[in-house]
Amino acid sequence: MLREDLQNALKTAMLAKDTVTTSAVRMIIAGQKEKDVEARGKGAKEATDAELMAMMQGMIKQRNDSIKMYIDGNRPELAEKEKAEIAIIERFLPKQMTEDEIETVIKDIIVEVGASSMKDMGKIMGVLKAKYAGQLDMGKANGIIKASLTGN
Repeated sequence: MLREDLQNALKTAMLAKDTVTTSAVRMIIAGQKEKDVEARGKGAKEATDAELMAMMQGMIKQRNDSIKMYIDGNRPELAEKEKAEIAIIERFLPKQMTEDEIETVIKDIIVEVGASSMKDMGKIMGVLKAKYAGQLDMGKANGIIKASLTGN
């Protein structure tokens, strides 16, 4: 489904001569191909949608970091380009969870896996990645998990 959406978006953008969207979608497809090569190295036919969504989340994180640097460097035109790419990438990701939703899900997973200490953090992250890939910022989730497990 995600792969078809990307190909359709690329065709539409090319026909509309939308260079920004064409460039961004090509970048996502290139990342997809890299993930597929990695997956074949591990014995799978291709990368899963969850892996592709995690890759796109990484792309968004990189762009957010770039935006901050461009703003600090007084380059607003480059920051705007990065913001436009983020908007395009986000079109292919599921709706992002709010911080409250993330907290609720993490509390449920803690109960589900019987987590009681920081030693169980890997179990929680594994379930989060499997069930909610592309729907939340793992960095935020990491902080919420630590706070939940340490009682802060």
